[in-house]
Amino acid sequence: MSLKVVKRKGRDTLYVRGTVGGQSIYESTGTHSPKQAEAFRAKREAELWQESVYGKRAVITFDRAATAYLAAELRSNTTVTHIERLLGHFSGRKVASIKQQDLDEAYRKILTAGSEAKAATKIRAILTPLRAILEFSAVRGWCDKPAFERPKVEHVRMQFLRPEEATALVNEAAPHIRPLLVFLIATGARMSEALELEWQDVDLEGARAVVWQKQGNERHIDLPTVVVIALRGIPWRNGRVFRPVVKRRDWQGITRWVVGEAYHDTNRTGGGQIKSAWAAACKRAGLPGHERVLTPKGEKWPKKAFIPALSPHCLRHTFATWHYCAHRDLIKLKEDGGWQTITMVTRYAKKMPDHYRDQIREWWAYDDWPDIQKCVPYPGQPTKEEE
Repeated sequence: MSLKVVKRKGRDTLYVRGTVGGQSIYESTGTHSPKQAEAFRAKREAELWQESVYGKRAVITFDRAATAYLAAELRSNTTVTHIERLLGHFSGRKVASIKQQDLDEAYRKILTAGSEAKAATKIRAILTPLRAILEFSAVRGWCDKPAFERPKVEHVRMQFLRPEEATALVNEAAPHIRPLLVFLIATGARMSEALELEWQDVDLEGARAVVWQKQGNERHIDLPTVVVIALRGIPWRNGRVFRPVVKRRDWQGITRWVVGEAYHDTNRTGGGQIKSAWAAACKRAGLPGHERVLTPKGEKWPKKAFIPALSPHCLRHTFATWHYCAHRDLIKLKEDGGWQTITMVTRYAKKMPDHYRDQIREWWAYDDWPDIQKCVPYPGQPTKEEE
């Protein structure tokens, strides 16, 4: 028995129904057009016959595999974005047919810099999501386990701060991000973990916080004294702990601080959520960087912008190098920082000279740092320029 296009009572959308190769089918065509529904029927029937003769690996397309992969469990916004780009390139291709040459072509067609893109970009945006979908498919018998050549990543110098540089960075930062910087430096939390932290997961009396990793695992963080002091200065006690603060003019023309509910796009790893405040703090603190002339989006005239050599993620490196210098314990560093393997934390060993051990412990134990106490402006509070 072949497939037929049928109507369903109370529905405009047409369906296909029948049995092909011993498999009973009743599926929506996704359209109410008889012509398009017939095209769907013919294509689906051919796929089912081919599947019955040669098996699923002969008919499963990248589209179906990617859809199944996304439906299997919750994926991050970044992962979804990468997969959408892959779909635009591999749409209609059978997963069993995707080989190394197809990966190389994807680099050329999808990435802005093409084949000249950095190895890390190729791995993050193309190789990792593609391999994940194909491995997901291989487990289900839709294709062989993928075997791809991994681009060689150029090793770069690890960047981290010494205690005096960290102090300068915090002191020179805008008031609303000082507690955030202290939290990142002293706990090693990832930016997404920090920006998604809720007050209900913070115990100031017990000096403990619970953050959630992107895999959905919870991680318990001990809060050094300096972090407790910083968090106590934040005026709100519900919702997100760290929030964006911007200047707005009210109806009287007075510039006031306005506090948002939360940072958006917390899955970004480059620290773009605090890009401007970070650059300004780095520049005032005398940290390395360079001036760049660019024209902001929507503006006509170019402006000078300071581009810091360090990113906010360097604060996680700072935590790790400080931690090993103070404790000399890789297992403790792995657990406290939320790394998955010992191998991942060995790179932080012996980076920070022993000379800084006492300064690090003093930094963590700050209990009278006025610059981070009550430094977040209250909603509606006038800015200093208008007081």
